[in-house]
Amino acid sequence: MVLEWLNKDGKLLFASRAVRTFGYGFLSVTLAIYLDLIGFDKISIGIILMTTLANGVLFTLISSFFADRFGRRKMLIIFGALMSLSGIIFFLTQNYAALIFAALIGTINVTGTEVGPFLSIEQAMIPQTCKDKKRNTAFGLYNMLGTLAMSAGVLLGGLPHYIQTAFNTSQASSVKPLFLIYSLLGISTIVIYLLMSRGVEVPAQEARKSLHKILSPQSRKIVSRLSFLFGMDSFAGGFIIQSILSYWFFIKFGINFAEISYIFASAGVLTAISYVAATKLADRIGLVNTMVFTHIPSNVILMLVPLAPSLPLAVGLLLGRMSLSQMDVPTRQSYLVSIVKPEERVAAAGLTSIARNTAQTVSPTITGYILQFLLLSAPFFIAGSLKIAYDIALYFSFRKIKTPEERSEQA
Repeated sequence: MVLEWLNKDGKLLFASRAVRTFGYGFLSVTLAIYLDLIGFDKISIGIILMTTLANGVLFTLISSFFADRFGRRKMLIIFGALMSLSGIIFFLTQNYAALIFAALIGTINVTGTEVGPFLSIEQAMIPQTCKDKKRNTAFGLYNMLGTLAMSAGVLLGGLPHYIQTAFNTSQASSVKPLFLIYSLLGISTIVIYLLMSRGVEVPAQEARKSLHKILSPQSRKIVSRLSFLFGMDSFAGGFIIQSILSYWFFIKFGINFAEISYIFASAGVLTAISYVAATKLADRIGLVNTMVFTHIPSNVILMLVPLAPSLPLAVGLLLGRMSLSQMDVPTRQSYLVSIVKPEERVAAAGLTSIARNTAQTVSPTITGYILQFLLLSAPFFIAGSLKIAYDIALYFSFRKIKTPEERSEQA
């Protein structure tokens, strides 16, 4: 039996991640270009991209404080409904204020990795769907399936090119069907969450406790330090989110939607494979070591991408970077939920996500100014140097704080 160690709720969580990230995939490579095609300048595009990230901050904050009390499944269903609504708004109008509103409510993800409110709640659910010894594996597979689905979605990002060719439509009009598909995916996530059992919730007594005293003093100290460091990493990452990278390739090399989709779909497949490799490496050298020692080389490669004189070399460097850059994602998630109490997991995941999302909301607007007035390649160097500084700080701050499994192995 496939994944017999994972219960039904865990498999439904995997399905919801796949459905959701499929939609994130095609919007992450088309949204910034679409906004350019309908006449917005680079600063206005940066503001809309920033607003999509601000959504993650707002809704993750709400879920951190109220998901356990209100109900994790109910909260996820509401987010699925808002996801669907935002797709409809983007399909129906090009009004700037309406698009800002849709970006604010719609959990639209443009980063190439998930940063929204779904993630913090689902991270807290995963440890309840399998035994502790399988937790690292569960997080690795959860992220791998999500990234493979995102890669498939990125491939769908090439659809506008074929619509334009087949029906002789404008580039902007050829993108619009993607927003309808995104809306339907939001409805699909609602159905999946309705099928989940109460096993993904916390007991009512613990839910009340988590609202009044979200984190113990010890956990609060750990989460605060991690939040600062994760925020630093995300601020850096905001300079090179997938929408900006696809826009960079579009401007720098003049390639079309289909070619961009092939590049980022390939990157997604490599990233997905790296998640499984990360969990195996973490079992051997530890979670923190895996986070740091894979991340630093990836950021050195990142700074080489804009120096590439040709498209093939730039793509090759990007793919090399993506085969390493996300290995810290499942390890980071597993590490966080293992060093806090079960009833603290939603809050810990949520608060660190808020720090990440808040920091990342600032970067796209700054990037918009940089792209419009300074160097096209500057965001790569800013992101790479800041991320390396984060890696060094993370290692020296947390190398001695072990998970229960790591402590038992050393005993």
